[in-house]
Amino acid sequence: MSDSITANAHGTTDGPGTVVSAKPVLLPAPGRGEDLQVRVCAPATGGDLPVLVFSHGFGWSMNGYAPLADYWAANGFVVVQPTHLDSRTLGIPHEDPRTPRIWRIRVEDLARALDGLDVLEAVVPGLTGRVDRGRIAVAGHSWGAQTASTLLGARVLDSDGVPGEDMSDPRVTAGVLLALTGLGDDLTAFAAEHLPFMRPSFDHMTAPALIVAGDRDQSALSTRGPDWFTDPYTHSPGPKSLLTLYGAEHSLGGISGYEVAETTDESPARVALIQRLSSAFLRGALYSGDTGWKAAAAALEEDPNPLGKLQSK
Repeated sequence: MSDSITANAHGTTDGPGTVVSAKPVLLPAPGRGEDLQVRVCAPATGGDLPVLVFSHGFGWSMNGYAPLADYWAANGFVVVQPTHLDSRTLGIPHEDPRTPRIWRIRVEDLARALDGLDVLEAVVPGLTGRVDRGRIAVAGHSWGAQTASTLLGARVLDSDGVPGEDMSDPRVTAGVLLALTGLGDDLTAFAAEHLPFMRPSFDHMTAPALIVAGDRDQSALSTRGPDWFTDPYTHSPGPKSLLTLYGAEHSLGGISGYEVAETTDESPARVALIQRLSSAFLRGALYSGDTGWKAAAAALEEDPNPLGKLQSK
């Protein structure tokens, strides 16, 4: 089905824009066991639109993260949201033989969505011919951030600590990584035993990325505190930026939705800051002449009551 949404400013801040979306779009996925379900949303007007593929957190689906997806689309991005196999909407049991491979299938889902851009473009009313295939970024939250980081060059260490397969995608040139988990040296015993893919190496994550962490995000999977979520910034090469949000827990104020059980730290202001900074960062990374990121960073630094702090390298 398709639907239209009146959302926030289209382009910048010059009035409300209309977002057109289509869901579910089915992309054939031989060997996956399920066709890939995708939601696509885009501005109703404008051309040369960059693409942003978003990977949801554990259990979510293409229907989540409206505060981000609708904002990004209203600000000029074609937002592509695949539903991964761990989604509660699919009801796949833990004992399913695909479970140990879902982390890899997630990465394949993002690549498959990019492979299917012709189909996705054609199914959204009026979108054909308006997509800029040369400007593609990824974003994700929590497990989705790990999935997205892999396309940016992050790898998974094997049992001997050797970086595994390079699954980066040359089509992807920038990313936004929200609540991305840190190094595997500090996993709890449960996580180390059951989640072996949570042993990342960020040494090869060379693409520009904005990493967002909450200073009250205490993971049940790590023996460390909230600083664990700053590892992707600390241990990756530049260019990178780190936004540390004051008082934010894993939902970062409600990016998956304001009134959902996972949102333990509801803050529309915090979400609005993520909306603005993530959009500005991506435009700055994708368009060499864009100055919006510098302006947004300066505004945060000059704010007398900032919601967070920004570092860059």
